[in-house]
Amino acid sequence: MMFLLDKLKSYDLILGSRSPRRSQLLQDCDLRFTVADGYEVEESFPADLPVEEVAPYLSRLKSEGYPLALAPSQILLTADTTVITEGQILGKPADRKAAKAMLQQLSGRSHQVLTGVTLRTARHRDTFTASTTVFFKPLSDEEIHYYIEHYRPYDKAGAYGIQEWIGCVGIERIEGSFYNVMGLPVQLVLRHLESLLSDPVSGN
Repeated sequence: MMFLLDKLKSYDLILGSRSPRRSQLLQDCDLRFTVADGYEVEESFPADLPVEEVAPYLSRLKSEGYPLALAPSQILLTADTTVITEGQILGKPADRKAAKAMLQQLSGRSHQVLTGVTLRTARHRDTFTASTTVFFKPLSDEEIHYYIEHYRPYDKAGAYGIQEWIGCVGIERIEGSFYNVMGLPVQLVLRHLESLLSDPVSGN
């Protein structure tokens, strides 16, 4: 069977995300890709949509919002990550107060991180979801203050990055993919890329 990286040499992988973490994860997998020129998609979803379905729904929305027609040799990758606790989605904090409230809500309990990913070609669309459970130790006010002050996690769902200081001192364990919590379940992405390139004319 041909090595995945060799198969991808015939394709242009496009990342429909401006997330530096997703770019870094793809680079760490030695994938050649380009980042799509900035295009805006209103990240809204139906009010009655179950919280577990929001991430894959938004990944499809971002894919469908890509403004250019895909050539036969192009693959578009879009993703969305949600942090869910007690049936509630925690988005990106607007300010210091919101970040503090989110971290206090996550302190001393577990929560779920879901990343929905959509891979799309001119003839195929594949959407899938990865789930990771994250267990936080009880966080002190001093720890929360230090993290917000030094890391300013306003661009991160749930107000934290697992790869940062807070992950080292605050996360006791996880169940599932570490990289999923960073924003892209790379092992699952590679598996689905392999499947897509093995059967490029199928669709859903």
